[in-house]
Amino acid sequence: MGSGDRPDWPQRRLGDLTSAIASGTTRRFTSFGQFPVHGSTGVIGWSNEADYEGEAILIARVGANAGALRQVSGAYGVSDNTIIVRVKEGISLAYVRRQLEAKRLNTLIFGSGQPLITGSQIKDLSISLPARAEQDAVSGVLADVDALLAKLDQLIAKKRDLKQAAMQRLLPGRVRLQGFNGQWEDRSLATLGPLLKGRGIRRDQANSGSIACVRYGEIYTTHHDIVRAITSRISPAVAATATRLKRGDILFAGSGETKEEIGKCVALIDDFDAYAGGDIVILRPRGVDSRFLGYALNTPEVNRQKANFGQGDAVVHISAAALGSVTVRLPPLDEQGAIGTVLTDMDAELAALETRRDKTRQLKQGMMQGLLTGRIRLT
Repeated sequence: MGSGDRPDWPQRRLGDLTSAIASGTTRRFTSFGQFPVHGSTGVIGWSNEADYEGEAILIARVGANAGALRQVSGAYGVSDNTIIVRVKEGISLAYVRRQLEAKRLNTLIFGSGQPLITGSQIKDLSISLPARAEQDAVSGVLADVDALLAKLDQLIAKKRDLKQAAMQRLLPGRVRLQGFNGQWEDRSLATLGPLLKGRGIRRDQANSGSIACVRYGEIYTTHHDIVRAITSRISPAVAATATRLKRGDILFAGSGETKEEIGKCVALIDDFDAYAGGDIVILRPRGVDSRFLGYALNTPEVNRQKANFGQGDAVVHISAAALGSVTVRLPPLDEQGAIGTVLTDMDAELAALETRRDKTRQLKQGMMQGLLTGRIRLT
């Protein structure tokens, strides 16, 4: 690839490059049949009659997915909540799709009750159009990046499944790591250490300084099993009103939306100055591996106990006293550490893959900005 001055690529109105931009017409479909029927969310049914044939771009016209793109071929049906785009001979459909992808069509939707995008809007879009050979080359390079992203997504999904399987076997003691044969015991959380309450830290204070903090909502959205990265930081004045954390603390969300999620927890395993806000219950364990607890206290067996202690409907709460009654199966301390190491190593591998995927996505965005405008040329 090379770069330089932007070439003199003509700007063309999309409506002038297409043989059809219109809503689909298929209205009758069932749960079985020979041909797929496409709607705004994907394949929505099947039919024994195909209203369309050949390559086309489909654009969700209404609803939450308005502006979403996909490319189809073969014989199929298209519902009336989906726009079908066909291009004229000599134009690369794949290249036009890439141009539409770069336009971020979801930014064009309008309407408060029912999000909507129209065929007229699509027709009036202007795109850069190089010679056909360069259209094919650009779309081919971007397709290769998409293939790499798909492989990374598949690998991440496989690694997540392997981790889930490892947790299901190791945390309840169904499978033992080699070299360990000590007895497991059931312990209540109250016997593992004191249970404390977090204090303070309003949402508008979460970025008021440079001191690390954890807010209860972040236990649901940001942290999973182990605190790996701090996203909120507070000022010394705010920290003075909050609860200071120690290495090894287990942080439980004391309130939530459902009983099934109440009491989700994370372990703080790094030694740095950090504070906990309100609606967090803190277990300060003694003689237990906190990494192991971070995983074990989020297992289905423990979650069912926490759900039984949840109080309330619209907002569910769980108290420190209730959490103290929750029991967990514990192996000997050395086995706890070994299990914690296995699971944190798997998490580290997952995090590395997710970082690689995210960087590849960013690279793709930069490539699209360059290749689809001609600022970057393929040589």
